[in-house]
Amino acid sequence: MTVLVGVKRSADSRAAIRLAAQEARYRDATLIAIMAYPAERGWSPAVKPGAARLTRDDDRAVAEDLLREAVSDALGVGAEQVEYRVVADLPGRALVHAAQTTNAQLIVLAARHGIAAARAWRGMRA
Repeated sequence: MTVLVGVKRSADSRAAIRLAAQEARYRDATLIAIMAYPAERGWSPAVKPGAARLTRDDDRAVAEDLLREAVSDALGVGAEQVEYRVVADLPGRALVHAAQTTNAQLIVLAARHGIAAARAWRGMRA
């Protein structure tokens, strides 16, 4: 069983990560932090004019760094217990796919003003 937390590049994600970690401990479940990033080139904050040499692997590495940084900022040493996933896809689609493939019990998302929303996952089984 798992708890998924969707992470984006915002301060609001910290509250969601903390809530997800709390829920994972309560449920004795694995916590998976997931960040989706666009599959097309040029989204990365590392991209500057004239930096056309960045590859899709570079985009993935930037997303991984951002995800690990967000979780570390929220959980400190507790970040070592988290599984990390970055996906080149739309955020909603990435979360649904991850929930289906990891037997997720709960998905936690950031909401406005740092309030995290947790929803039980009742996905359809294939």
